[in-house]
Amino acid sequence: MRISRRRALGGLLACPIALASPEVLEASLGVDDHFAPNADEDVWQPLRFLLGTWASVNDGQPGKGTGRRVCRLVLNNRFLEVRNTTTYSPQSRNPKGETHRDLAYISYDRTRKIFVMRQFHIEGFVNTYVANRVAAGDVQFTSESIENIAPGWRARATYRRVSDTAWIELFELAEPGADFAKYAEGRFAPVRSR
Repeated sequence: MRISRRRALGGLLACPIALASPEVLEASLGVDDHFAPNADEDVWQPLRFLLGTWASVNDGQPGKGTGRRVCRLVLNNRFLEVRNTTTYSPQSRNPKGETHRDLAYISYDRTRKIFVMRQFHIEGFVNTYVANRVAAGDVQFTSESIENIAPGWRARATYRRVSDTAWIELFELAEPGADFAKYAEGRFAPVRSR
């Protein structure tokens, strides 16, 4: 059976992703090398202490809980991805208990020269933060905007390394016109492989 050239080309054009190289796929996704750091520059240095798989012990307004967090560089090391699950068992402060999940992506905005974090919560909130304090092992993000909440609310997330194998996250909220108050705090240690 003979296949015409036009039919063969049509078939190839119908599924270009199957034939595309990684470079072509990155270009089609809008990835551009001008965002890559210089060879002698590591924009992720202040956040590298977060990389890895972590277990947490949590305390705050939802009660006491435990969690698991995975932080890794993705998409050619241009973004830091943070996947988090925290489970709060039923208790007096939270009689029904709950499982909270969120997913965040941190990028480095070279125009503003600042880290930006976009955090998506299972409850429907989308927080966009900018880093207002950055030092090796001590980073604080304050919200620029929060979707799906009444106007005026603000959020702040602080990540502080306490040792080579542990760090703390403090998550704070501020009602309209009020100061920040602790909502939850997590203490993170590496997950040991068995």
